[in-house]
Amino acid sequence: MSLKAKAHGHGTKAIPLKKNYCFACGKDNPEGMHLKFELDTEGKRFVARFRLHKRYTGPPGYCHGGIIATILDDAMSKLNKLRDVIAATSQLRIEYLKPVPLHAPLRVESWELHKRGRRLTHTAEIVDQNGVVLARATGVFVIINPRQVFK
Repeated sequence: MSLKAKAHGHGTKAIPLKKNYCFACGKDNPEGMHLKFELDTEGKRFVARFRLHKRYTGPPGYCHGGIIATILDDAMSKLNKLRDVIAATSQLRIEYLKPVPLHAPLRVESWELHKRGRRLTHTAEIVDQNGVVLARATGVFVIINPRQVFK
């Protein structure tokens, strides 16, 4: 899969955000993970490649489950950019399939499953360098009007 456009932050074309303090992808958050997402050339999946360091430890040598959930949620939220909307996570279901190792090359990919009214259903997976799926999530995102919600 070849990659193209970078996906910065959570803003839209209509509502750009000046700063990005998102814990997962925010370049302006000094304590954040600084995940860098790119859109594939077909324009249907967002992908980030990364390594997790010891600050994200859960069980010895492996990542904390909350960090795994954060990565999967953020990957799925990037898909809202394809529809140029801001949508809030309404539901998040995580499958922890295998322990996610620290210091190893990893990849997260996300894609949309379907849209029904204001509800967008997305999925994402964290895979290791051999393509083994370590964790998977399905999320429901509800399209919001940020001018009403973030007054």
